[in-house]
Amino acid sequence: MKKTKIIATISNNNCEPEFLQKLYKAGMDIVRMNTAHQTTEEAQAVIKNIRAVSPRIGILVDTKGPEIRTTEAIADVVVKTGETITVKGAKDEKTSDKCICVSYNDIAKDVVVGNMLLIDDGEVELEVIENNGTVLKCEVKNDGIIKGRKSINVPSVKIKLPSLTSKDINFIRFAAQNNIDFIAHSFVRNKEDALAVQKILDEESSSIKIIAKIENREGVDNIEEILDHCYGIMVARGDLAIEIPAEKIPLIQKRLVRRSNERRRPVIIATQMLQSMINSPRPTRAEVSDVGNACLDGTDAVMLSGETAYGKYPLEAVEMMTKIAKEIEQGQESFIDVPYESGHKVTSYLAKSAIKASMRLDAGAIVADSISGNTIRSMAAYRGEKPIFAQCYSKKVVRELMLSYGIIPHFIERDLNTHEFLSFTLSRLLKRGNFCEDDLIIVLAGHFGPETGASYIDISTVKNMMKRV
Repeated sequence: MKKTKIIATISNNNCEPEFLQKLYKAGMDIVRMNTAHQTTEEAQAVIKNIRAVSPRIGILVDTKGPEIRTTEAIADVVVKTGETITVKGAKDEKTSDKCICVSYNDIAKDVVVGNMLLIDDGEVELEVIENNGTVLKCEVKNDGIIKGRKSINVPSVKIKLPSLTSKDINFIRFAAQNNIDFIAHSFVRNKEDALAVQKILDEESSSIKIIAKIENREGVDNIEEILDHCYGIMVARGDLAIEIPAEKIPLIQKRLVRRSNERRRPVIIATQMLQSMINSPRPTRAEVSDVGNACLDGTDAVMLSGETAYGKYPLEAVEMMTKIAKEIEQGQESFIDVPYESGHKVTSYLAKSAIKASMRLDAGAIVADSISGNTIRSMAAYRGEKPIFAQCYSKKVVRELMLSYGIIPHFIERDLNTHEFLSFTLSRLLKRGNFCEDDLIIVLAGHFGPETGASYIDISTVKNMMKRV
């Protein structure tokens, strides 16, 4: 079974249930919707079709966040190395060959002479050589074309943009009203950015989980406080590699994955993972290695963007990612020894013991029930080699755990005692062929009801456990 989860970006232009069903069977676990390119009406159509395919597929809404873009252009602006060009903050004006207008009116207040402006993911680089407080005079550092509505990055500069745009706020409320599972908030710089999203969710009485997208230096530097206030993180390497020198990204990626594992927070690696498959049926060798290394780092999930949103080979991209993940999982060393969680030492100890026992005794699987998913995520952090069958008392928790490494979650009705839980669960998993009667399994459960959490580990064959119940 594939343990690393796959997120596929889906647009309203290609979201028919038959198409989604194929991706789901190929290994897709979570659907991402990019609100930068969707209206709420368009997103509603995608949601409807996802839920028609399976109630287990998680849905992630990606906000725009505090970004700067060029305004709509009268025409593409061709620039040459060494030329000078004017840039100003004027969100309601159009970009022209006389002036590049940007969506942030106060840009001249935040940048100084010597700062670099990187347009369209660094395709065009400008250096600020003069600032009169309103307008920037910039020198063009390379030949290129500046188009309308393209991203602008200002490395090493703290831009004083609000965390949420009006469109973000509307989409967060829309997500809460439509029982979405995750909000991936872009350009999270600190805990305040996460708390701004949480405030809206609290107003809507929503339990949506926040995924902080780490894509600038501030986000990397403030990772501890961000992890304190988010469900998980996404290492969004596109903007991150513009804000930070590209050669630093591999070690930053490894550090962020490791810290997320230690904190029991799901972590996603994203951006250009199989980029060439937008137009090609086969990935480059470098891309295969990139996906493989993300799996080796211990990520919970890898993400496809344009490959599935508008690419020519979306199904092949998911199938390829599944093949890579399975191959790496079979060959990599199992078990990551992460510290116990402070405040949850009993749960952490039992989770670690269950993972180690399953490996040393070569058990077929681990079975556990869960209300919140916390104990299950604690086991996932150790990255064991055996699948963990999570029996969840909430359909929403099922979808949340679809994001966590090595977890196969299913919904189970409440009001079952321990014996009833084992009888129902083992019978269902046997029927599905997840293991056979002679397999040794590990059961992590509690004597005092699911609200109290795990209190013991039971180890025996499926046949013996079925006899007891």
